[in-house]
Amino acid sequence: MKKNNIILIGMPGVGKSSAGVVLAKVMGYKFLDSDLLIQERENGLLKDIIANKGIDGFIEIENDVNKHIDVENTVVATGGSVVYGSDAMEHLKKIGYIVYLKASFEEIDKRLGNLTGRGVVLKEGQTLKDLYDERVPLYEKYADITVEENGMTIGETVAFIADKVKGFE
Repeated sequence: MKKNNIILIGMPGVGKSSAGVVLAKVMGYKFLDSDLLIQERENGLLKDIIANKGIDGFIEIENDVNKHIDVENTVVATGGSVVYGSDAMEHLKKIGYIVYLKASFEEIDKRLGNLTGRGVVLKEGQTLKDLYDERVPLYEKYADITVEENGMTIGETVAFIADKVKGFE
C-alpha cells in the first residue's frame, strides 16, 4: 500500500473540508469527506446518527467507515472525532500523511456557533473547551504535519501543506 494520500484531522470548524477541496485541486488529487461516507452508509445526517446511536455508537461507525477507506492520490477530510478510533487512525496513517489543522480554542469557539446542528460529538455536560482539551493531545499524537491555522487564509494553509507534503515524496 502506497502512502500517497493526505489525511486532514482537527477540531470541527478548523477548515478540513474547505482547505481539503482546494488542496485537492492544487495537488491534482481527488477529495473525500469521510463524514459524507458516514452519512451515506447510515442514510442520515451526523446529528441524527449521534442522536439515534449515541456517542459510542457513532464513534464505532466512524471508526469502521474510516478504517475501510481505500483510496489513492486523495485528500481525505475526516470528522473531528476520528481520533477516538485507533483502528481508523492506524489505517489512515498507513495510507497517507496525517495533517493536523490546529487552531486556538478561541478561534474554534468563534467559528463554530451552533454545535448540535453540526453533529459534534459532545458528551453530556461536556463543554467545547473540555472537548478541545481532550482532543488536542490525540491530534498531536497522530500528526505527521501540524499546521498552525491562526490567522492563516485557506490559500496559505493549502500552500503550506502542499509544500510540506512534497518534502515527504
